[in-house]
Amino acid sequence: MSSFYLKPGDEVTLQRDVTEAAVSAFAELSGDHSPNHVNEDVMAGEASAYSGRIAHGALLVAYMSACSTKIVERVPGVRATETPVSLGYDRIRYLKPVYIGDSIELRYKVRTVDAETRRALSGIEITNQKGELVCVGEHILKWVSPQV
Repeated sequence: MSSFYLKPGDEVTLQRDVTEAAVSAFAELSGDHSPNHVNEDVMAGEASAYSGRIAHGALLVAYMSACSTKIVERVPGVRATETPVSLGYDRIRYLKPVYIGDSIELRYKVRTVDAETRRALSGIEITNQKGELVCVGEHILKWVSPQV
C-alpha cells in the first residue's frame, strides 16, 4: 500500500438513470420546485430553449458524492485511524442540460494527493448516453484524525 489511501490515477465510475422519481424526490427533499424541474408544459413550451424538464444541478452533485464514497470504501481499513470527509466541490460547470430519461456516467479520477495535509483532489466528468460531456467539477477529500 502506498503512503496514502489514494494515488493519482485512481478512479471509479458510476452509472445513473435520471428518472422522474429521482427528480421528483429531489424536488421534495430540497424544496426546489422550479418549473425547470417539475413543469413539463413550461419546459417543453415555445418560450423554453429546452425540450422538457431538466434535472437539478444539485442532484448531479449528489451523484458526485456517491462517487467519492465509492472510491473511499474500496480502501481496506480506511476508517481504522482517520475519517474521510468531503471538504467541498469546486469549479462545477453544467455544460449541457440533463433531461429526465437520460442515462449518465460519472467518472471520478484522483488528480493529486497531499499526504502532509491529508487531502486528495479529484476531477469529475459526467457524460450522457450520447457521450456528451454534460458536467464537470473537482472534489476535495480530507482524512481527519481523531485528534482534531
